[in-house]
Amino acid sequence: MTDDGVRPEPVRMAVIDQVGPWDAAFLYAVSAVMVLCGPVMPGFAVFTGADLMVMGVVFTVVLVPVGLGFWGNTAVSREESRRLDAVGVPAVAEITDLTDFDRDGESSGVEVGLRVSGPGLRTFEATWRRTHHPGLRVGRRLGAVVDASGGRFRVEL
Repeated sequence: MTDDGVRPEPVRMAVIDQVGPWDAAFLYAVSAVMVLCGPVMPGFAVFTGADLMVMGVVFTVVLVPVGLGFWGNTAVSREESRRLDAVGVPAVAEITDLTDFDRDGESSGVEVGLRVSGPGLRTFEATWRRTHHPGLRVGRRLGAVVDASGGRFRVEL
C-alpha cells in the first residue's frame, strides 16, 4: 500500500545488478580462462605425450560453451547498466518485506520486497533476491534508478 492507501498496480520490472569496470574485468578474465582451458589441455597432451587427451576434450566440450555464456552474460549486464546510467530516472526503493530463502541447500539469501517510486514514475512493487546484508531492514529507503520504458531498475545499496 502507498501512503494514500492505494495498492500499486503490478508492473513487470527486472532488477539489474551493478557491474562496474573492475567487476567486468574480473568476469571477462574468468570467462577467458574457461574458454582457453579446454583447448590448451588437448594441445598440451599432443605436444608432450601426456595422457590428458580425454580430459582435455571433456574440458573443451564443457568449459568453452560455459565460458562463452559467462562472457555474454557479463556483456549484457554491462549494457543494461550503461542504459540505466544513461536514461534511468532517480527513484526511491522502500523495503517492505524481508524473507529468508534456501534453494535446496545450494544457495541461501533474502528475498527483499520493494516499493519503488519516484518523480514521473508509476509506483510499483518488486522482489529482489540477494545475499544477506546487515543494512537491509524493513522500512529502509534505498536509492534506485529506473528505466520504465525498458522495464529495468537498479537498487543502490
